[in-house]
Amino acid sequence: MRIWRKWWIWLLIVLVVVPAGYVTYVYQSIKSTAHQIYEEREEGLPPAVPVTTVEQKIRVKPDKLKNADQPVPFTVLMLGVDERPNDRGRSDTLMLMAVNPAKGSIMMFNVPRDTRTSIVGHGKVDKINHAYAFGGVDMSIRSVENFLQYPIDYYVKVNMEGFSQIIDSLGGVTVNNQMAFDYAGHHFGEGVLKLSGEEALAFSRMRFEDPKGDLGRNARQREIIKGVLDNAMKVTTVFKLEALLDDVGGSVKTDISFDEMKRFVTDYMQKLERIDQVEIQGRGQIIDGIWYYIVDQNEKARIHSLLSDFMGS
Repeated sequence: MRIWRKWWIWLLIVLVVVPAGYVTYVYQSIKSTAHQIYEEREEGLPPAVPVTTVEQKIRVKPDKLKNADQPVPFTVLMLGVDERPNDRGRSDTLMLMAVNPAKGSIMMFNVPRDTRTSIVGHGKVDKINHAYAFGGVDMSIRSVENFLQYPIDYYVKVNMEGFSQIIDSLGGVTVNNQMAFDYAGHHFGEGVLKLSGEEALAFSRMRFEDPKGDLGRNARQREIIKGVLDNAMKVTTVFKLEALLDDVGGSVKTDISFDEMKRFVTDYMQKLERIDQVEIQGRGQIIDGIWYYIVDQNEKARIHSLLSDFMGS
């Protein structure tokens, strides 16, 4: 009886205590990484968009998110930054994700990097991706808000080189390639591809050989993000968590707090079933010897309307 009692104790430890300890370890690791990547947004510039009564209901702030009875929609600006030594770099990617749990979807679109627009706080018109070089995250957010005439609730800044390591930690990423091409020593065939982090970075950067130019590259970037989101939601990802957290900690900054992340996972993930993609239409134009992407007022109004309708404002 004593022997059997000992076996039951060890079985209890294996089945209950060890998993519980691992869950605690995972929770503390995620919490530690969340605090490491958290970066309070410096709001030194005046708001680019006046906050109306309607927008106050849409704009998500930490206390509102915690106290809300139901999950509320919010917007996130993803900045893919090509940082260099002794140089802040430029935002190689500007991607907006509008999340609406009531509609069960995310609306995702790129703001083309060469878009000619006012750089809020810099006092000039320039390519929108230059806003990051002039004034960092805040100037980028303000300029995108001004361009879209819609408020941005959160940001996520990702170092593009580090992003490739995150993809490797997830076991690669699967994309659907619409056009075969060669770039940076890699061949990308048409159809479904499984890419490593290095390949994914090259896949997302090619644009000059693409008939659609920057729009084609934007579409490939969205394919990468979709693949990363799909992989991140898989149960098997928990076994890669330690390496993944190390990569995230060294490559990502965001103003989404740990408490907000928990709320997103518990209240949002099960409700989001699809990603709807939108493309901002425009035309290329050379002004003073510089190539710009020109988006006219009608197209700006169309995108603003799509965004407002999707968010329910």
